[in-house]
This record gives sequence, C-alpha cells and structure tokens, in this order.
Amino acid sequence: MRSRGSAAIRNAAFFERDVDEVAWALIGATLIFRGTGGVIVETESYDASDPASHSYEFRMTARNRPMFGPAGHAYVYRSYGIHWCLNFVCQPGSAVLIRALEPRTGLRPMRERRGTDAVAKLCSGPGNLCQALGIAAAENGLSLLKPPFRLVQAEAPARVVRGTRIGISKGAHALRRYGLADSAFLSRPF
Repeated sequence: MRSRGSAAIRNAAFFERDVDEVAWALIGATLIFRGTGGVIVETESYDASDPASHSYEFRMTARNRPMFGPAGHAYVYRSYGIHWCLNFVCQPGSAVLIRALEPRTGLRPMRERRGTDAVAKLCSGPGNLCQALGIAAAENGLSLLKPPFRLVQAEAPARVVRGTRIGISKGAHALRRYGLADSAFLSRPF
C-alpha cells in the first residue's frame, strides 16, 4: 500500500500537536484497518476548550478516558447508542473525528458490512465509516501506529476546505470541519 513519496505514520509525534493541525494534516492520508480502508477526505477537531467536545473543561469520564491517554491512539465511542465513531487522540483532551473516507481497499467486505454497492456511500459519515471498516468498541484505546491500523501520509499536500461541524448544537459555529476539496465522498458538501 505504500506509494512512492508517501510514508507510514509510525510516530506519536504526528499526533502530539494542535488538534486542528492534525485534522488538516490527515486530509489525503490513507487509513487501513484490517485490510479495508481508503483516503481520509473529512475530519472534525475537538479539544477541552470546545463545548461540543466530550472532554470539555478537561472533564474525564469512563467514556472519554482515551482522550486523556497517549497521543496516536483510537478513541471509539457509540453515538446516540447506534453508530460507532472513530477518533484519533492528539494532545491531552483532544481528538480528531474521522468523518469520511474515499474507499479504495477491501471494497467487497465494506459493501457486505454496509449492505450497499454504492461506493460513495460506504464510508461517508462517521457511523458508516466504522460499519464499513468493522470498527467497534474493541478498538477503543488501540494504538494507531501498529496493526490492525495502518496510516500513510499523503504523497502531496491536499487541497483542504474548512467549515462548520455537522450534527452538534454546542460550538456549532466553530470552523473545525476539514475536507478534501471537490471530493465526492464527503458526508455532506461544504
């Protein structure tokens, strides 16, 4: 899966910086989980100063504990008791929600898990993405720097667009949603 000019992300230092920088830098990177995945085309950032964040005001709970753990680990939680959501932990109390991928690897199992042949719908939205990749509670707290995860940096800087986040009421005005310009695989257009 390694392309010329791209490098696997194998060091927590990639994540040990401002969450907005990481959210931006992940656009165009490749995420593979147990043989399924693709190019990250949409992210959202959250930190402890953000009223929409699970870690708001640095309040740690059993649910958000991974957000206060080491950078470069997964924070997986269930949204509205229905959908799993994958986040990448950055500095303490901050994480990047992975909102959408352009599916490229393991399309067959993704189609089976999602029950659709529409490639654009396989990984658009955080719940669909986790269902397609088979990510659930068991992955909460796992390192993103080793199997079953594989992250590869983009070969070249991506054209990133920025806008308000989706599906939140607190902090809804914040420009903390990032996407790959002109991607057909976003959860919603910018």
